Amino acid sequence: MGRHTLEYPKTADNTVRRHNERAIYALETIHRFVNSSQLLNVSFNTPNSPFPVTLPMIGQMGSFDRPSADIGDPLDLYLHGYVSSRMMNVARAAEKEGGDGKEGDEGLPVCIAASRVDALILATSAFNHSYNYRSVVLFGHATLVEDDEEKTYAMELITNGVVPDRWRTSRQPPTKAEMQSTSVLRVKISAGSAKVRDGGVSEDRHDLQNAEAQNSVWTGVLPVFSSIGEPLPTTYNKVEVPANVANFIRDYNKENQEYALAAAKK
Repeated sequence: MGRHTLEYPKTADNTVRRHNERAIYALETIHRFVNSSQLLNVSFNTPNSPFPVTLPMIGQMGSFDRPSADIGDPLDLYLHGYVSSRMMNVARAAEKEGGDGKEGDEGLPVCIAASRVDALILATSAFNHSYNYRSVVLFGHATLVEDDEEKTYAMELITNGVVPDRWRTSRQPPTKAEMQSTSVLRVKISAGSAKVRDGGVSEDRHDLQNAEAQNSVWTGVLPVFSSIGEPLPTTYNKVEVPANVANFIRDYNKENQEYALAAAKK
């Protein structure tokens, strides 16, 4: 019997309403996309300001309590930043205010978003232009990680999310000053969803029947994919490019190009 696919429950926060046929709630799809995203946009509210704050951050999905958990299992999101950064201070203050059993006990409410453009869709009419894209939104509550073992787990998880096996192949162990200057947030996810657009150009019937337009307007799909260039070593580097870096570059470039081209042809 196959493994049951877990999904985030639909709530008022995460339910996709427009083009809901593009919605995905499967944990595996959402977590895999988050872990492959090099930047996550994290939004939160700060005291004494009417404006929300959105910061680009680096993070990874994982489970310290269940390190063998699959990517399709319920996971936490770990984010790291400078110990005295604004978000860390706001999260720290939210925990202190919630220490008496009030709403803040859950942590700082946050919204995390990630997106990627896979193609530019050029139609006959400017109003039918579009993108092929993948996007994810997560909602949860962030708290500071205080346990040293969990903090090290999170830092290794995040570092290996940049390049596989980079934690082990970098200088170890971290210094006390490095660990003290870095804070880690654990986000307990309460809801999430993904939205994906793939395929080609969608045209209005009257444009397809407009001979003048068809003879004068180029239509089609421009696949978009990011790639990593040749490694540029530092002036003091004395080591050949390791296999984990070379393999990551090869796989990253191949997977991104193949996905964009396949999505355009759906």
